[in-house]
Parts: sequence; C-alpha cells; structure tokens
Amino acid sequence: MVALVRSMVGDHPARPCLVLSNVPGAGGLARAADLNVPTACVDHRSFAGDRPAFEGALHGTLMEYRPDILCLAGFMRILTPAFTDKWTGRMLNIHPSLLPKYKGLETHARAIAAGDAEAGCSVHEVTAALDDGPILGQARVPIHPGDTPDTLAARILPMEHRLYPAVLRRFVGGDRTPVYLP
Repeated sequence: MVALVRSMVGDHPARPCLVLSNVPGAGGLARAADLNVPTACVDHRSFAGDRPAFEGALHGTLMEYRPDILCLAGFMRILTPAFTDKWTGRMLNIHPSLLPKYKGLETHARAIAAGDAEAGCSVHEVTAALDDGPILGQARVPIHPGDTPDTLAARILPMEHRLYPAVLRRFVGGDRTPVYLP
C-alpha cells in the first residue's frame, strides 16, 4: 500500500483517496495517515459471519470517498460476487505467486515444495473467483536451494513494490497490457 501511495505523485494519473482496512490497528492505517491519506476501518469481526452486512458496510464506506479504482493489498477476506460485481473492471489485487499457480494461501511454501525453479508475484483484476481474474502483471524471482517461505517472501516483496505501481499506472490510463518484470 505504501508503494502504491508513494507512486501516485507528479504526473501519475491517480491519487489515493482512502486506505480502508478490515483490521483495527493495522499498520497500513498508521502509515497511510503518515502519508496524509484518509483512513477507515470496517472490522469484519463486528459482523459475526454476516458477510452481506460486512460487504455492505465496506461498500458504504467506499462510497463516502468515491474511488474510481480499488487496489487490494493485504486484504485477506474473500469477497462475494455481490461485492465484486459492483467493482467489475475497477478492482486490482496483488498475489504472491505466479498465477494461475498457487491461488490462495501458503504460496511460497507450495512453490518450494513443488520444486519450482522460480516464484514471484502477480497483479490481477479481481473477479468473484479467488485469484482468478485477468493477469495484468507478473514479476519473477529464482527459488534458491535452501530457500524457506520467509526468505523467498523477502525476495519477492521488493518486486511487489515495483510491479503494483507499474500496473496501476497503466491500468488507470486504460491500458490492460500486462507488465512483466524480470
């Protein structure tokens, strides 16, 4: 999130209008406030399993700020079609694997266990299917002998910070041509 916010300066065609979290006290909220970006929180636990009510509250909060595009980053809740359909073609996510491989969680451990030679990250449009929307960019890193999920994640994170802003810049300009970083 910080890399995205910091990228939206100068001639960038987008500006951040809100950082929204579902976790009170999330570190990103404090970092966004330090960057003078408005923040809000809709705590999913307050809705006790009532996903439609949670998503309604999310949508209501978003509408107060009227974003054109949603950029998910570390948002670890599965969104239903009722929510994603409202944002079709206007919602991005970053995922720590080379999609379509390793959708969901534990991506680094799964790539290592499979004996893959490389791993990476993907930016994709969000659809109702988990980690399944059109891929808008990918960055690759080698998997080294002796890598752990943590060491691999540490090498991928800087690539996420380069890839997501590059994809967002294109996407805002209407260009959905995928960005590929070595």
